[in-house]
Amino acid sequence: MSVLTTENLSVDFKRMNETRRVVNQINFSIAKGETLGIVGESGSGKSVTAKAVMKLLNEQQAEVAVDKLNYNETDIASLNQKQMTKVRGKEISMIFQDPMSAFNPTMKIGKQLIETAQVHLHLSKKQAIARALEMLKKVGIDRVDERIHQYPHEFSGGMLQRAMIAMALICRPKLLIADEPTTALDVRIQAQILKLMKELQREIDMSIILITHDFGVVAGMCDRVVVMKDGELVEENDVASIFNAPKHPYTKKLLEALPRLHDDKVATKKKTNEEVLLSVSELTKVFRLKNGKKLTAVEDVSFDIKRGETLGLVGESGSGKSTTGRLILQLESLTAGSVTYKGMRIHRFNKRDRLKLRRDIQIIFQDPKASLNPRMKVMDIIGQPLDVHHLYPDKEKRKKRIKELLKLVGLEHEHMYRYPHEFSGGQQQRIGIARALAVEPTFIVCDEVLSALDVSIQAQMVELLKDLQEKLGLTYLFIAHDLAMVKHLCDRVAVMYEGKLIELGSAVDVYDQPLHPYTRALIDAVPIPEPVKEKEKLQNYQPGKLNFTFDHQWVEKYEGHWVRE
Repeated sequence: MSVLTTENLSVDFKRMNETRRVVNQINFSIAKGETLGIVGESGSGKSVTAKAVMKLLNEQQAEVAVDKLNYNETDIASLNQKQMTKVRGKEISMIFQDPMSAFNPTMKIGKQLIETAQVHLHLSKKQAIARALEMLKKVGIDRVDERIHQYPHEFSGGMLQRAMIAMALICRPKLLIADEPTTALDVRIQAQILKLMKELQREIDMSIILITHDFGVVAGMCDRVVVMKDGELVEENDVASIFNAPKHPYTKKLLEALPRLHDDKVATKKKTNEEVLLSVSELTKVFRLKNGKKLTAVEDVSFDIKRGETLGLVGESGSGKSTTGRLILQLESLTAGSVTYKGMRIHRFNKRDRLKLRRDIQIIFQDPKASLNPRMKVMDIIGQPLDVHHLYPDKEKRKKRIKELLKLVGLEHEHMYRYPHEFSGGQQQRIGIARALAVEPTFIVCDEVLSALDVSIQAQMVELLKDLQEKLGLTYLFIAHDLAMVKHLCDRVAVMYEGKLIELGSAVDVYDQPLHPYTRALIDAVPIPEPVKEKEKLQNYQPGKLNFTFDHQWVEKYEGHWVRE
């Protein structure tokens, strides 16, 4: 029996006097206890389809037409918003793509979870608190008694995503729509979350619609797969057929673009340059919490980055990767240690010197939505750094430069007149990259730049980043948790765990001969795009926090391959 059936679902977006069709005549159904995967590039209409089913689209901006939209024999297309409130959260729940904008920033995480449980399940406050703590533990959040009293901004990106999943599952819904639920998560937590979703699915006979661009996740989780392109459904089949015998050329293209961890790294024609561009020595950052306690986010981290090199920084969410990037950029003040760029101790710079430094050092942020001003058009977002550094006083030249940058990242020049909310997550990320490149920097910190992008766009972005590196001689610090992509893009890889650097070596050495058990655990947890193997692996995966104890010895085991023992 079908839990959800949609027939001829179409969505039109209205803007000024024009109407644009973003979803066209979509048909699909999902049975009880089944997992349906929806895959496709960013902008193909996956999330819009899910929001249309949940009736979450703004009625002033979007027009939804559907012949049939049935949930358990109830026609939800005819329900008004008040009636839908009883369905949403309790019967059908959704995990949103961007956890930061899905949480209320003025309310503590715990309060938001408790409220959901109280409204839908009519639990007492005590029962709701116990349920919230249990769910937070289940999704792998540590120190839950402290975390439940924290605000969304006090969580890392990956932790917020986990809290979002806990909130969606707290009422044990019959249908879960998961929109990129593991995008911001590192591989070990991802495997833990997917296993949790599978267990809950068996326990309460829940159906899952999984919107994702990670084919490894699709292989392990889904029974059937729907492929979308430009708002249309181009292929639908069971998971084995999609992987082993894809019919549509677009599906084939998506599968070919997949970075595979066990493929050999392609040798690049890079000139080796021994000049150290950036040196980080004994970097430490301690945050003082409200309750008087201290949190050491980064501890005694040291590494060098040579000119023209790409250093990958990997580790799970909350391990201190992004904080390290922000300390290098002087967006956070360091507690101890030093950052040297081109021989200058930049952590001692005053405000004026730091502004000049910003031309040389740029960042592409993890969350494109939060880093783009919603009130500015793309033209002004990309143009702002040009204005700050007085690079193009002539209006026409400025406009020409913005068009060049948009073309460089694969966007159209007419996009410059739009606002950020009019773009998909992947397109917003490209705008962030264009803005970082505007001032022609030498060194760029890429903070999880690929996590919001689907595989074919990821492949294009990696090519773009490599291409720009060759053309402009750029140097990258590439912070990521997609280990397959890091292997193929980076020259060297540094692994972080709980604020400490635990392994550092060339990409090939770290992947082929990992010395630290934590690095091995990370590599083992990477999903493989082979349905039979991945399903078996997910079933046998034993979650649980791995605990490692270190002596503070940083040892060079082989030439250039360091490990903390």
